[in-house]
Amino acid sequence: MQSWTQFYRSLATRSHNLPCKLHGAAAVSVRTYADKAAIDADVTVVGSGPGGYVAAIKSAQLGFKTVCVEKNATLGGTCLNVGCIPSKALLNNSYLYHMAHGKDFESRGIEISGISLNLEKMMAQKSGAVKALTGGIAHLFKQNKVTHVNGHGKVTGKNQVTAIAADGSEQVINTKNILIATGSEVTPFPGIPIDEETIVSSTGALSLKKVPEELIVIGAGVIGVELGSVWHRLGSKVTAVEFLGHVGGMGIDMEISKNFQRILQKQGVKFKLSTKVMGATKRPDGKIDVAVEAAAGGKNETLTCDVLLVCIGRRPFTQNLGLESVGIELDNRGRIPVNNRFQTKVPSIFAIGDVVAGPMLAHKAEDEGIICVEGMAGGAVHIDYNCVPSVIYTHPEVAWVGKTEEQLKEEGVPYKVGKFPFAANSRAKTNADTDGLVKILSHKETDRMLGAHILGSGAGEMINEAALAMEYGASCEDIARVCHAHPTVSEAFREANLAASFGKAINF
Repeated sequence: MQSWTQFYRSLATRSHNLPCKLHGAAAVSVRTYADKAAIDADVTVVGSGPGGYVAAIKSAQLGFKTVCVEKNATLGGTCLNVGCIPSKALLNNSYLYHMAHGKDFESRGIEISGISLNLEKMMAQKSGAVKALTGGIAHLFKQNKVTHVNGHGKVTGKNQVTAIAADGSEQVINTKNILIATGSEVTPFPGIPIDEETIVSSTGALSLKKVPEELIVIGAGVIGVELGSVWHRLGSKVTAVEFLGHVGGMGIDMEISKNFQRILQKQGVKFKLSTKVMGATKRPDGKIDVAVEAAAGGKNETLTCDVLLVCIGRRPFTQNLGLESVGIELDNRGRIPVNNRFQTKVPSIFAIGDVVAGPMLAHKAEDEGIICVEGMAGGAVHIDYNCVPSVIYTHPEVAWVGKTEEQLKEEGVPYKVGKFPFAANSRAKTNADTDGLVKILSHKETDRMLGAHILGSGAGEMINEAALAMEYGASCEDIARVCHAHPTVSEAFREANLAASFGKAINF
């Protein structure tokens, strides 16, 4: 039987030979006075983040002549350069330092004296990982025959993109289809200008020159708790100020959030929830005064820090892309409206990732990129956003997929709950790492898994079993009857499914 890749490639090849292209208008040559000779392409991807670079590679693999335009010097977008990848390097290394420097190693019989932090070397390891991965994308582009054009990509026609380089030179690409994958940028806080030295965004927080004595984080969502954890482990006194009444951001199950907050507070991170930031002032001595008050209104309070980290979210990067020149209007949140094939109102222009609706997640953008270009080749386009997992990479990690208990109550869906604590899991016990639990939500009548919520070491790896189960419509009994290796922490996932399906776990 023909593989899907062969099927799509044959469709793509056939579309090349058709006199009238069905899946994209014929490339229109527009006369320009650009500095370089125009390039002709089948698919031009604007942006090389997780969504863009993956889409470009898949497009080339399907037989399309593909160009990827990137304004930055390196490929990979925010995720690889100043987001997911460098933050995970610092999260991992800061945790190792914390274990060695604190009482963890000592409690395991590992006694070390003279532990010290070489922040410069830690940052160098992070930068080395980033360099290797961004260079890896360049290699993949070469291997898959994707043409990389450096410059700010701007739509200059329904079938044309112009890349404007840093020196002002232009490269015109005449293309059958355009895919916008420009990602997102840090949302600024009104009245608090970021200098990336003492008042920093997530970008600056990944490259601080020294450990701040006191760090205030505006926002206790995913980015806030991750970066707050990094600097707390390295020696900062960290206070996170959050407008909402819980930690972990939108989408987290409230029971998990409360447990998560309790664990982080036990570690030493402080939280001021249901609190709004009114402003920040730099003092002559270099410190920063941050004015806060209760979200519902009330008495003003001033907090002082050496570094202020602003992470109140991200917004789509959709300005200055030339979309208005072809009649594409943004929605009220700056996103590009698309149909279920990721097609804009202009049939030859598509958009994926952070610039369209849905969670701003790298893996969501990757999936959208792949199925979008498969759609251009005539394939089916389908994604179930309910099966897209989310992860917070603190220690312990938090991961979830599907519905929260609050959502099921709101929707009036009858459900059952199955829980299993890592304190009752043999591998977690042997690892002396027992914080957290697995919480499973199933349909009361059909036993179908509706949601999985994990707080614990390795939750980000375990959640993929839940995502797979939900994608295939598994019942909790299906998972409970799958043999899991012993001893592993993933047995806790099986036990929670047992509890959801049969009412009781075995080992708790």
